[in-house]
Amino acid sequence: MELDKMDEKEWKYHGEGNKSLVVSHVQLSRVLRLLKYPAENSENPPQTVEQAFRQIQNIVDFSSNVMSSLLGEKFIHSGEVVKLPLEFVRQLSIKVQHQRPAWRCDKVMDIYSGCALCLPNLTSPVLHLPTHTAPLCIEIKVANGKWKRLSLYCPLDLFSGNRQRMDFAIRHLIEEPQNNFKIFKGGQCIYSSKEVSDDSMDLNALLHHLRPYFLHGNNRINSHMTSKTVLNDLIQVLANALLSGGGGDGEVVTDTRGGGRSFCEASLLNKERIRHGSAGLPSDSVLFRILQTQMLDTLDIEGLFPLYRRVEQHLQDFPKERGTVWSPASLPVCVRTRLQVEGPYNETFLEKLQKCPTEDDGSVEYAVAKVHQYRVAMTAKDCSIMVALVPRSEEEGDEGLATQRRLRDFLSPRPALSYSVSILDLDPKPFDSIPSQLRLDQKIVSCYLRTGGALPKGSPSPHSGIFTAAEREDCTLLFHPV
Repeated sequence: MELDKMDEKEWKYHGEGNKSLVVSHVQLSRVLRLLKYPAENSENPPQTVEQAFRQIQNIVDFSSNVMSSLLGEKFIHSGEVVKLPLEFVRQLSIKVQHQRPAWRCDKVMDIYSGCALCLPNLTSPVLHLPTHTAPLCIEIKVANGKWKRLSLYCPLDLFSGNRQRMDFAIRHLIEEPQNNFKIFKGGQCIYSSKEVSDDSMDLNALLHHLRPYFLHGNNRINSHMTSKTVLNDLIQVLANALLSGGGGDGEVVTDTRGGGRSFCEASLLNKERIRHGSAGLPSDSVLFRILQTQMLDTLDIEGLFPLYRRVEQHLQDFPKERGTVWSPASLPVCVRTRLQVEGPYNETFLEKLQKCPTEDDGSVEYAVAKVHQYRVAMTAKDCSIMVALVPRSEEEGDEGLATQRRLRDFLSPRPALSYSVSILDLDPKPFDSIPSQLRLDQKIVSCYLRTGGALPKGSPSPHSGIFTAAEREDCTLLFHPV
């Protein structure tokens, strides 16, 4: 990719989140992630070119130096910061504007800095020699998040290691994807929430796309496959990929939660099976690595907030210890300050959170280490997993498989699919976001106390959707006292 010869015609709108917009190349497996800011600042950018560069570089550093060590380098794609021609960025902004969802247009793309994050396009992976069937990529956002409709999906089921509970979780992600589940074919989104597209939850169209990937198990070529069979195949293959490691046989860890509860009291999925039927996660699986990182948060937001205030007071007294400074030449320069609240995200930052004392000695060092742990855990709780599935021909050898693993069709002895598993959305959570996290937590507790855990009147039940009542083992997720 030659940065001085960028042409907006070769790029298309790919998607966007709260803080950035993503475009993908029409031929190369590359995406560009550009910053966004409120529309009222469209003619007065809120930060300088140097600050924009540093913001993106912090994302790269946090991913490559911190999250990669905790989650496993094999799952992480950190990317690199690039400086794009401003005219290209402006023309690109004009091109993609009409493709953006209306509810996202309260923010505009940064057209002033020219800074972007260049990453591989995980929805269109380059895994092997081209075949007649495009790669199939499934994106799962592991957290519950803010949902407009009721869902039976619970992350505790997905992370249980128990195949029945994992199948239950994946099944209901498919039934009610909202912002937690997307399927891409050859880089194009073919299934997601209704908020993304009016046609994005067409199950019949999804089944049409899926059938070619699952025709070969048990001599099913040219045979009739029911919708239930196709969807069950997809669920089983996804569970296999989420439990597999990066090679070798990972140790199965049966209990990593200490005395904590590993099941949801609100779930009616046979509670005895839930309590006693957890097989645990293989130690080299993507789910295990994410879970271990999430568990760095040992205090929850209520216990952490006093420590946050301790750090905040110290920064008011000693503002130069915040973490990042700017040189007189207006070039981004990171200094190794003592607290590193805003970076740099390097080995020293990682060491601080890994070597945090077990007891509070009243120091600001202890407080900032716990804040670092919380921020890293929140990143892991908000990440997404991308599973790429690529059909393999009988003749295809093992050349070029250094970055992927064979995934044996659970219905066939031969390797039918190659796969890769990646973790994305690993931005550092801002230090200043902790008060808003506390307010949100208090709002949830207040709502529970006010309603007694009952659903609001008129709340729709989960739609009957793509599975029968017997297959869903119908239940409703509620808040229950612990």
